[in-house]
Amino acid sequence: MRNPITLDVEFVRHHFPGLNDWAFFENAGGTFVPRSVIDRILRYMTETQVQPGGDYTASILATERIAESQRLMAEMINAAPEEIVIGPSSTMNVYVLSHALRPWFKPGDELVVTNLDHETNIGAWRRLTELGVVIKEWQLDAGTAELEVERLAALLTERTQLVCFTSCSNITGAIHDVRAITRLVHDAGALACVDAVAYAPHRPLDVRALDVDFCIFSTYKLYGPHLAILYGKREHLLEAHGQNHFFIGERDIPLKLNPGGVNHELTAALAGITDYFDTIYGHHFPDKSAERHQRVVDVFELIANHEEVLAARFVDFLNTKSNVRLIGRATADKARRAPIFSFAVAGRDSGELPGRLAKQRVAIRSGHFYAARCIEALDLASQNGVVRASMVHYNTLGEVDRLIARLDEAL
Repeated sequence: MRNPITLDVEFVRHHFPGLNDWAFFENAGGTFVPRSVIDRILRYMTETQVQPGGDYTASILATERIAESQRLMAEMINAAPEEIVIGPSSTMNVYVLSHALRPWFKPGDELVVTNLDHETNIGAWRRLTELGVVIKEWQLDAGTAELEVERLAALLTERTQLVCFTSCSNITGAIHDVRAITRLVHDAGALACVDAVAYAPHRPLDVRALDVDFCIFSTYKLYGPHLAILYGKREHLLEAHGQNHFFIGERDIPLKLNPGGVNHELTAALAGITDYFDTIYGHHFPDKSAERHQRVVDVFELIANHEEVLAARFVDFLNTKSNVRLIGRATADKARRAPIFSFAVAGRDSGELPGRLAKQRVAIRSGHFYAARCIEALDLASQNGVVRASMVHYNTLGEVDRLIARLDEAL
């Protein structure tokens, strides 16, 4: 549905106690959390900090709270609870997945990775060369800093088993057509593993509609605790080789793919993310009967519209600077770009700017942001990577104006 409603940013900001007089633009590295998440952690640790799975009251409640978060995270992305693995980080989740899938591959099989992605969805797969697997690299277009589907098509053969790519770059903010790419991959007889870490804080995920085989995102970049989620189609998770203790059965999903099990208190706190989305939905929409995933979709439409306004203000500023190289397309179009902006300044080390702006209580970062292959492909390693300013829906136009003013002085 299309919403004429405008996001009530003042109401939104009321829910984030971490927001202060800093203008915070390092959200792509991790977002603040709403009170609902903090409250969930506090309640778990004060009322149910015991081993779940027991028959006594506190243990029963602990079990219920962990299971509730598993179910709610699944509903949020339109998956089944047994199809999501809650782990400590996206990097660790992909590492475990790559080991779980090792028996699937034989020498000569081909896997495709990009040189655009965060290393999370690259490095673990490249290690499969130990098995004789051939790694092919889907290279970004140097002009647009995006992934071109035609380049992928040229890499696919009857030996291709898996294609790993990003739905949204954590450097360029470019949003790729995951459904179209996945369709191409499936037509070639391969599977798709999608990194949605940079995408999930800005747009809704519907793994059923996308038809992806595997999908990863980090909840600490989605207004939650420092955890991450791996989605896999049920049939793939059942076929994957267990990575937990020997007595965990091969049909015991998702536990067999989560060595040691979940972090109890942080997993229980994941429900605070959906608490927050429910609160934002209830404040803006009169229809309380919509199912959860639709509520999430509606809230994200408000978020996307607001972020597009923020992004447009910043893009317009960068376009006035002849000495600034914006990485990716110079657009604020919400269908094409999340509000993640990386840039380099001619003749300047990227590490200089964040410290200067920090003195003015404006938070940005610089570096390669674990997308080192991307930075090398863009010939920016000699400048120590890029400067990155990333926005989310709790940012305001006033904060963007502060960012612009301080950058203008520094440039």
